[in-house]
Amino acid sequence: METVAAGVTQLRIQRFVNVYFVETGTPGEWVLIDTGLPGSAKTIIATADALFSPGSRPEAILLTHGHLDHVGTAQELADHWKVPVIVHPLELPYVTGKALYPPRDPTVGGSLALMSRFFPTQLPNLEDRVQGLNLDEPGAPFLMAWRWLHVPGHAPGQIAFFREADRVLLGADAFATCDHDSVPAILLGRPKISRAGTPFNYDWEASRQSVQLLANLNPKAIGCGHGPVITGPEAAAGLHTLANNYPIPEHGRYVAEPARTDASGVEHLPPAPKDPLPLQAAIIAGSLLAAGAAWLLTGGRRKGKPKDDINNPKKFSRKGLSS
Repeated sequence: METVAAGVTQLRIQRFVNVYFVETGTPGEWVLIDTGLPGSAKTIIATADALFSPGSRPEAILLTHGHLDHVGTAQELADHWKVPVIVHPLELPYVTGKALYPPRDPTVGGSLALMSRFFPTQLPNLEDRVQGLNLDEPGAPFLMAWRWLHVPGHAPGQIAFFREADRVLLGADAFATCDHDSVPAILLGRPKISRAGTPFNYDWEASRQSVQLLANLNPKAIGCGHGPVITGPEAAAGLHTLANNYPIPEHGRYVAEPARTDASGVEHLPPAPKDPLPLQAAIIAGSLLAAGAAWLLTGGRRKGKPKDDINNPKKFSRKGLSS
C-alpha cells in the first residue's frame, strides 16, 4: 500500500495494476476506485478491513473504465459488499456484455503490445449492479470535494478524479506513472510519467487532448492505473512534459484514423494492418516440425553401443593368467 494524499490509498495488484481506497469526507465512509484483475477480491477485502474496520464496505465502487484490469473483481466485490458499481454511460455497453471495445492493436510495438495478443477480450457482465454516472453532476459520486473529468482515447467513457483542495489527481489510464510500453518497467515500478495502454488506445488525438486537460490541473500528487505514486513538483512537471511532447506511434491501426464509438458501442473501425507475428510464428513452427521430421527420418535416434563380443580375446584377455 502507498499513500497518495490524505484519505487516498493506493493498492498495487500483482505488481501490475492499481486500485484506490478514497475516504468520502464523512468519517468511516469511503469508496473503491477500480477493482483490479480477476482473482484480486480477497486481497482488496483484506486491505479494506485493515484500513477501516473488519467488515467495512464502501459506499460504492467507481470504475474509471471497463477494461479487464480495472473491472476484474467488480461483480464479486459488489455482490460481497452489496453496493452499486458506477461508470460513465459510454462504458455501459462494454461492462454489460452488449459490445466489445475497439480491438487492441498489437502492431504499435513494445512488449505490452506483444503480450496484448494473448489478453482476453470478454468482460464480466455487471448488468445487475452497474449504474451510469450522472453527467449533469460534475462532482464525483459520494466524494466530497472531488470532481470527475471525461478523458477518452483509451476507453470511450474513461474518467479521472481530481480534488482541487490539495490538487490530487487519479488519472486512470489517460497516462501512466511508469513506462507503460515496457512490461519489465511496469513490474519494477520505476516512476516515469508516460503514455498509457499503447495497444489499447483507439483514438490517439483524443488521448493527447486528455493528457493536456489533466496537465492543466497542475497536480501535486498523482496516482494512475499503472505505476507508483508521484508527488511534489515532479508530478506537474512530468505531466506537462508528456502533454507538450505526446508521443504518437509511427504506425498502428488507429494512428491515421481512430475508431469511432457511440452510446451503443463501436460505430466504425479502421482496417487492421497486417500483423507479421502469426506468419513469423508459423514459419518458426514449420521449421521446427521439418527439422524434427528430418531428424527422425535420417536415423536421428541415438544409436546404442555395439555389444561386447565375449569371444574376442583382445577385449577379454585375463591379465595374470597363463595361456
